[in-house]
Amino acid sequence: MTVATATGPTAQEVVASHRDESSTELFGITELCTAFGISPRAIRFYEDKGLLAPRRINGTRVYTRRDRARLALILRAKAIGSSLAEIKQYLDMYGSHGEGRAQQLKFVLARTDQAIAELEQKRAHIDTTLAELRVINQTVRNNLAAQS
Repeated sequence: MTVATATGPTAQEVVASHRDESSTELFGITELCTAFGISPRAIRFYEDKGLLAPRRINGTRVYTRRDRARLALILRAKAIGSSLAEIKQYLDMYGSHGEGRAQQLKFVLARTDQAIAELEQKRAHIDTTLAELRVINQTVRNNLAAQS
């Protein structure tokens, strides 16, 4: 079961839209900014880093469904803490016809395993800190109550 998030479509929907090569639907930079809640500067930054490569029609940037899907994947990867270099590596693995899909999946598996381990370690540290703070808090409350 997949769940759509407030930030956009599910990963499966992004991949499906990426594969839909029959669509000639084009998007302007303003449409993408509105759809993803980002600035034109952010999109141009991703272009400068080689993550997006829009077409130009009369000097105007025009984005395909594939570009839109790539942008969705870029933003999802950033949300889980991936660096731009990792994101570029991931996107470049796919290839022009999806020939690197298995490689991509292995990369995502390794990256998410790593992120899960890091977050679990942070959660354990937070739980320990919270327990210590609760002991301190209760001790202070007891001391204050004894002085009253």
